[in-house]
Amino acid sequence: MSSSTAADAPCNADIIQNLPLPSNVDCYTPNKYGDTVVLGMEGSANKVGVGIVRYRPGNATTDTDANHIPATYHILANPRKTYIAPTGQGFLPKETAWHHQQHIVPLVKAALEEAFPDEAEHDRPRLVSAIAYTKGPGMGGPLLSVAVCARTLSLLWNVPLLGVNHCVGHIEMGRMATGASNPVVLYVSGGNTQVIAYSDQRYRIFGETIDIAIGNCLDRFARVIGLSNDPSPGYNIEQLAKQGTTYIPLPYVVKGMDVSFSGILTQVEQLAKTHTKEDLCFSLQETLFAMLVETTERAMAHTGQDQVLIVGGVGCNKRLQEMMEQMVQDRGGTVCAMDHRYCIDNGAMIAQAGIFELQFGQTTKLQDSWCTQRFRTDQVQAIWRAP
Repeated sequence: MSSSTAADAPCNADIIQNLPLPSNVDCYTPNKYGDTVVLGMEGSANKVGVGIVRYRPGNATTDTDANHIPATYHILANPRKTYIAPTGQGFLPKETAWHHQQHIVPLVKAALEEAFPDEAEHDRPRLVSAIAYTKGPGMGGPLLSVAVCARTLSLLWNVPLLGVNHCVGHIEMGRMATGASNPVVLYVSGGNTQVIAYSDQRYRIFGETIDIAIGNCLDRFARVIGLSNDPSPGYNIEQLAKQGTTYIPLPYVVKGMDVSFSGILTQVEQLAKTHTKEDLCFSLQETLFAMLVETTERAMAHTGQDQVLIVGGVGCNKRLQEMMEQMVQDRGGTVCAMDHRYCIDNGAMIAQAGIFELQFGQTTKLQDSWCTQRFRTDQVQAIWRAP
């Protein structure tokens, strides 16, 4: 499956309230147009994507000046390809890595062509200020396949390399795309389930899964009932759930701020022998999402925040967005959610986090450009945000 690129209007750089850009950063130079452009590569799981994000500085007048032009970040291109495993199977590291190796170079060419259509092909790389890649977490083989391409282009084009935490990439893309400056973040994907809030230049994890991620739970259940992996197991479960009419009680496992999904998966797999797919999908979604809404609300109460940002592949689910919105509205707040262009793994989210690193002078040396399957969200110092 391939997804069309997402080129929306430029986003106002002021709305997310990052620190003012330092003036003494000398690790890169803007391109001939005065823009900072980062090409980002994502390949931590079954999706490989290349995104290009441009920063264009505004003018120096005050915000109240009628002629003020704000600084902007703009996604110029964001193509991706998805490895679809056969029905009943998951995607394995070896096959996924081979898929990424086949597609990463064509995706780079496609992204450059879309981002700079008026430039000659040999001139397009000269407009790129740096290369960002996913350092982790994720699957080892796929991560390495993309990292090798990133290192190669960094050397060929003589531009800095930027190692990006996959989870932080999701958050920064969400903040920029929705304008959420300081929300409580619900990060839900195939490999991660976390409730996050920012404090003192770290994205603090307030709660998480203690066993499997919610996306993994949904994917494994889809295999049990024979759903296709095209376009994704979670999407197909969501469509079946809309046809469900009867709620089947399932284990509800919230332990403080943490959640557990493995027992629910075991129970629903047993019930698959005696109940309809539609009712099971409906019941599974309602139970899992209620657990996430509960822990998110507790984080809101603790931090005093009135805004929730949902990121990660499962964040596309309309029912999850609806349930979260009901809770947040009752608290007088707002929910910031996105569609598949930004929720699902993509290159632009890596470029977005990478451009923040670059603008504050944080680059990755070639000898440090390794990948890791374990890279916690709270290990990253968000130097672009006020302490």
